[in-house]
Amino acid sequence: MNVMATPGTAFRAPEKFFIGGEWVAPRSSATLDVVSPVTEETILRYPEASVEDVHLAIAAAREAFDKGPWPRMSPRERAGYLRKVAEHLRGRLDEIARAWTVQIGAPIMITSKLVGQNAQLFDFYADLIDGNAYAFEEERTRPGGGRTRIVKEPVGVCAAITPWNAPMVLLSYKIAAGLAAGCTFVAKPSPETPLEAYILAEAIEAAGLPPGVFNLVPAGREVGDHLIRHPAIDKVAFTGSTPAGRHIAAACAERLTRVSLELGGKSAAILLDDADFAAALPSLMVYTMPITGQVCFALTRILMPESRAQEFTDLYVGAVGNIKVGDPSDPSVHMGPLALGRQLDRVMDYIETGRKEGAKLACGGGRPEGLEKGYFVQPTVFTEVTPEMTIAQEEIFGPVVSIITYTDEEDAIAKANDSIYGLNGAIYSADPERAYRVARRIQSGHLSINGNIVDITMPFGGVKQSGLGREGGIEGLDNYVEVKTVNFA
Repeated sequence: MNVMATPGTAFRAPEKFFIGGEWVAPRSSATLDVVSPVTEETILRYPEASVEDVHLAIAAAREAFDKGPWPRMSPRERAGYLRKVAEHLRGRLDEIARAWTVQIGAPIMITSKLVGQNAQLFDFYADLIDGNAYAFEEERTRPGGGRTRIVKEPVGVCAAITPWNAPMVLLSYKIAAGLAAGCTFVAKPSPETPLEAYILAEAIEAAGLPPGVFNLVPAGREVGDHLIRHPAIDKVAFTGSTPAGRHIAAACAERLTRVSLELGGKSAAILLDDADFAAALPSLMVYTMPITGQVCFALTRILMPESRAQEFTDLYVGAVGNIKVGDPSDPSVHMGPLALGRQLDRVMDYIETGRKEGAKLACGGGRPEGLEKGYFVQPTVFTEVTPEMTIAQEEIFGPVVSIITYTDEEDAIAKANDSIYGLNGAIYSADPERAYRVARRIQSGHLSINGNIVDITMPFGGVKQSGLGREGGIEGLDNYVEVKTVNFA
């Protein structure tokens, strides 16, 4: 099966599910739609997996783990398969970029630069397990004498549930690490963005992985709830909103199912009083409103000293005013529409709330001129924002940035930490060591100094209500293993 009709043309609607190494017809006639955020018209209609389809996928993954060769292969053998998946994905970068753009309106300018990360993840985990970089077995000597072997074994059958904003990379984080560990998977992508998951299934099929190691069942949230509660699932890996993460954590708690959660954020960029604002501006322009602000690690709060607030506001608002909003398939466009109609309603409600609570609208706040159709909104900046305001506390998931002033370094740290979230952050200073000292006091799982760096070879994840566990890096592989201690008498 191939979701591309012919090279360079429109995507073909998927017709089957990938279960047990085969393309399987759906058990029901239920369908899901993909709606273009540019035209507001349905562009794909494809089958929705039923509970019966999910049962088949779970059974295939269970069989592959309990009786199949995958978890019993040497790490080097698994690495060879992962490299084949990476090779196939590298051959389809253009398709993956266009799928991302077509489904959620992410600008092709951005998607074409980021799609290489998917293959890189499979290569990274292949390299990690092909040799001694990751110790699946370690021998230790006990203090009182005798030896102990520490063994890391795959956790088992995993459910991977991913959101619509970055469909392929968020799925690849989970699948690449879990496959490297020896796990098997049932993947349920967001109903709004099925195409990337199908491309990954095709890559896994082309790489020749054993049947049942990876299974794909696109479905809505009700069927997804059945998946996470199924007794044959050993672990759930989820990326999405914090409310959805709470629901999944509660469901997993019933059976103490292993769970990793990468959830929401309200991340702060702190510009210390010695920061070079002009030097900071390029990274802030990239990471305060990436993909129309629909990224969990977006730096949506900018904290700056009162004494320099106007200086920065003039610089930043001027740059935001030059953002080109329009058709995301145009390579010159910086910002496309929001992904969904309900997302547009949500963002506009937050903008109105910001106005009512006393924040000052510095720019944006409405629909761009000449873009009456589609889920477009102007990049929006509020000043005179105080920490208790709704727009400073809640994740908006849109191109809305709050500028908050502080009196001194202690006040900046307190305001940055005044959040239920703790996913990302950035500190800008002429003195990197000063910035590092501040970073150590920020309650966040991921921080950058004088920029915003997200590297797939390093762990990423949050504290507080931003999640549990880490993806990427060695720690991402640790997410998919259980530790067994074997003592020799």
